[in-house]
Amino acid sequence: MNKRTIFVDADSCPVKQELLYIANQFEIPVVFVASYAHMSIHPPEERWIYVDNEKEAADLYIQNHISKWDIVVTQDIGLASTLLLKEVSVLSPKGMVYKEEDMETALQMRFLSAKARRRGQYGKGPKPFSKDDRQRFIHQLTELLSDE
Repeated sequence: MNKRTIFVDADSCPVKQELLYIANQFEIPVVFVASYAHMSIHPPEERWIYVDNEKEAADLYIQNHISKWDIVVTQDIGLASTLLLKEVSVLSPKGMVYKEEDMETALQMRFLSAKARRRGQYGKGPKPFSKDDRQRFIHQLTELLSDE
């Protein structure tokens, strides 16, 4: 199998350090993609790509630079659904591995939630990121990389 790359939708990714640690163990390159609005100084061994502040700029960069078998870390269900069609593994920062068979339901739920918000109905929002989420992410990423 060709060398994989991990792309990270990095604007709000809470598991960057864990991801770098695991990727380093497997000698897998990591590319963080973020908007210029989130620009900061990073160690030289980290590869950061900055894109315009437009809403979908990071998503478009990732879609245009991935290859079959790469891994993408994102919370964006819409991005995940397009990447799965390209035979890319997609993992949420909470450790959920996105599957093509789950996308229709997930996209429908996202649509209904957005529709409710436009009507002024607001739910509690997502649960806070937890220690269990972090551990699940570490486990799932390690599993994905071990499958090579």
